[in-house]
Amino acid sequence: QVQLVESGGRLVQAGGSLRLSCAASGRTFSSYSMGWFRQPPGKEREFVAAISSSGGSTYYADSVKGRFTISRDNAKNTMYLEMSSLKPEDTAVYYCAATGRDGPTIIYSYRYDYWGQGTQVTVSS
Repeated sequence: QVQLVESGGRLVQAGGSLRLSCAASGRTFSSYSMGWFRQPPGKEREFVAAISSSGGSTYYADSVKGRFTISRDNAKNTMYLEMSSLKPEDTAVYYCAATGRDGPTIIYSYRYDYWGQGTQVTVSS
């Protein structure tokens, strides 16, 4: 079992920056690939970014490429999402997730076994 807790979400103005954190507890964090997903109001959950267990591979949705950066610190059992140049359309509940799988398919939510409770990010125009 892996427990995931997101933090860092808040109200921010368009063009601003924010860093989300996902703290993991339970089994060995470094053995899991991790991902960020988001659910905008009234819409389905969508992929944002993912990182392999080693941190050597990262994947991004086209909508956030060049603006968001995913990273992890296996010594701290924590994953991060650095968000910059935020837009109102980035408003969503952001979820972190963990999977024992690796490779490019970690962009798909169904590959994930564990989910956090989510943190709200609101970008005002």
